[in-house]
Amino acid sequence: MKRNATAFWEGTGKEGKGNLTTQSSILNKTQYSFSSRFEEGIGTNPEELIAAAHAGCFTMKLSFNLSGAGFIPEKLETKCLILLEDGSITESQLTLIAKVPTISEDEFNKLVLDAKLNCPISKLLNTKISVDSILEK
Repeated sequence: MKRNATAFWEGTGKEGKGNLTTQSSILNKTQYSFSSRFEEGIGTNPEELIAAAHAGCFTMKLSFNLSGAGFIPEKLETKCLILLEDGSITESQLTLIAKVPTISEDEFNKLVLDAKLNCPISKLLNTKISVDSILEK
């Protein structure tokens, strides 16, 4: 499988502007700029896209882990916070709220750890990854 995206930029790093388009076109000339990355401007930014990718990848891997172990999740909701400090991504913090009937806390934690370590985005990131999880009853 191969996926692609295209970035277009014009101008300087601070005053310029650009857009991003993905193969699926879900992002189609979506704007990004210095202000959307480092301030609160309109548009997206690479760190936000990494956060979405990591949250989505981890959640899907956990769903596969759970179903492979015989559990059907009623809800898996993951928020990802990416920390950018001194020009480097220093951490990806995943926060999970899950509802999985009949699973023990130990089994759940084992499957969460596997998802953290083995989702493709976790494997790609060269940074600290943490997961805080809540298993709702």
